[in-house]
Amino acid sequence: MTARVDFRLISAWIPPHSRVLDLGCGQGTLLKTLAHDKACRVQGVEVDPDSHLAAVQNGVPVIQMDIDKELDLLQDASYDVVVFARTPQAVRRPAAVLEHMMRIAPLGIVSMPNFGYWRNRLRLLGGHAPVSKDLPYAWHDSPNVHFGSCTDLENLFHEMSLSVARCVPLSASGRVSHWPRSTRNWSAGAVLYEVFRRTR
Repeated sequence: MTARVDFRLISAWIPPHSRVLDLGCGQGTLLKTLAHDKACRVQGVEVDPDSHLAAVQNGVPVIQMDIDKELDLLQDASYDVVVFARTPQAVRRPAAVLEHMMRIAPLGIVSMPNFGYWRNRLRLLGGHAPVSKDLPYAWHDSPNVHFGSCTDLENLFHEMSLSVARCVPLSASGRVSHWPRSTRNWSAGAVLYEVFRRTR
């Protein structure tokens, strides 16, 4: 059982024995759980040297690759699921990464901190860049290069002809939000999506 609630949700969504690619896998915690508990064939991608080393030490197969530039090295339909969790805001071209995801696998699992969360809005009204559990860095020390809301991400899915199979808003503490899903653009700290390519 993994500590992060979103990892537990992602694990529940992935069928046993799936081929899973995790883009921005960090220390490989999710993949280790999927390999152990669900007999999944897993592969991580991580550019940060320290996280890459930690994933290797965790026993997770991981390659050091720039998600923005090198995903074309991965073959079409080579995985069943691609995970892109808490990472879209930290890459230069998230739309291009999503395109590659849908080429590499029929299903994608995507999550991103919600810049539209009400506490973030209040901090902006107070004249300061938001800092929260989902956006934990000061403005001058952040790896994040995009600050989108749930609505922004969902609009991008629509523009790319991606359908949302599942959507779970998460609270600021990382738990499943008890607010109505329709309020997610201001009540959720982050949102987790399962997406697939719809027929154009």
